[in-house]
Amino acid sequence: MVDHSQAKRRTTLTGSRPSSEREPEGAIAGHLFKVIREQIPRTQEELAEELGVDKSTLQGWESGRRPLSSTKAGNLVAMRRRLMLLGGPPGLVDMLATAMDADLLLGEILGADTTTARLREHPLAGWVLTRDTTHMIGWAVSGVLPGVVAPYATTPIARRGPVSSSPLLEPALRARFFQKLRSASEAAERAGPDSALLRRQAWYLSSYDSGWDASDWFEGSRRRGALTATAGWSPHWAEARSVAASLARQGDPTLLRDFIERSIANHDRAEAANLNYWAHWLGLDRRPQRDDCFMTEHSRPAWDASALLRELAVRLDRAVEYTDLYVHSVWALILSRRNLVDSDPYVARELAGRVGVVLDDGALSSESRRKLECVYYGLRASGYSVERGLSWLTTDR
Repeated sequence: MVDHSQAKRRTTLTGSRPSSEREPEGAIAGHLFKVIREQIPRTQEELAEELGVDKSTLQGWESGRRPLSSTKAGNLVAMRRRLMLLGGPPGLVDMLATAMDADLLLGEILGADTTTARLREHPLAGWVLTRDTTHMIGWAVSGVLPGVVAPYATTPIARRGPVSSSPLLEPALRARFFQKLRSASEAAERAGPDSALLRRQAWYLSSYDSGWDASDWFEGSRRRGALTATAGWSPHWAEARSVAASLARQGDPTLLRDFIERSIANHDRAEAANLNYWAHWLGLDRRPQRDDCFMTEHSRPAWDASALLRELAVRLDRAVEYTDLYVHSVWALILSRRNLVDSDPYVARELAGRVGVVLDDGALSSESRRKLECVYYGLRASGYSVERGLSWLTTDR
């Protein structure tokens, strides 16, 4: 995991920061640490003894008052190994580094200077975020559980006394966070094309604000000419995708459906950009990216097609607001990679099980249904029989 916020921070290597950036320092990683402890399970006293630290130190980690990121790198590595040996879920333990990164980014956004002259130094201006980091930030500003945490957060062991059930920021800090994002986005709009990455990432994070009327904001930007719909690939493609996804998150899939048909479907560069973006977003392309140029790469992609198909397949019937984008991406990936389904029967079985569920959903758009029917018949042609209405499947092989 690359700590991209370290690359953008205006700090010393000791971690000191201006006082305006000090809140919050370790709430996300601290709460994730608590979830891990509860799954082992251990009390604070027991785990402190296992790790060889004072109980007050461990309490400071969990509350966020003593950020885990301030711990020496070698000690962090040893602690993560120890947590897994004690029975901590590996996926959660591995996510601690991402949570620390999200804490640093959150603090920097809260303390960022959003004047046009300082936009190049904004933490969202020089690094392309991944899903895991974004979802960790979303956990703190909206309370929405990251997918990797959700299975474990539903069954915590009993706690004594009043304790926080999430790293959700207090209302005043949440309001400040979203206001900072909107200020940064508006300043980036005035700054022009060089600030496109900042603008689209600020826009997407703003969609976590349930009290914000995203449709009105979008219409205002479109009237000013800041957002222009294009057919196929353009320098504004990534931003238009983020805008469409943001509105879909808030319950309006119209723009996302239009974007898929107008700006992705049947345009080779745009189709490649969509799959490259998915691979980066889902963590399959491990290369850190400072801008969106990687999306237009055509030959020899730095990600495995079978792995991407599986990641898209397992989410096909879960992310309801993005179903159209998932369906199109699965369809396009299979069309662009011959024998992909046959190359990995496990992925084919996973996909077949999801296809049957989604096809029974009456909310599918007509275009998404057409594409998913193509996938359905393709699976049958490859020997996989999808039982409509059931979550299981058989294979004729």
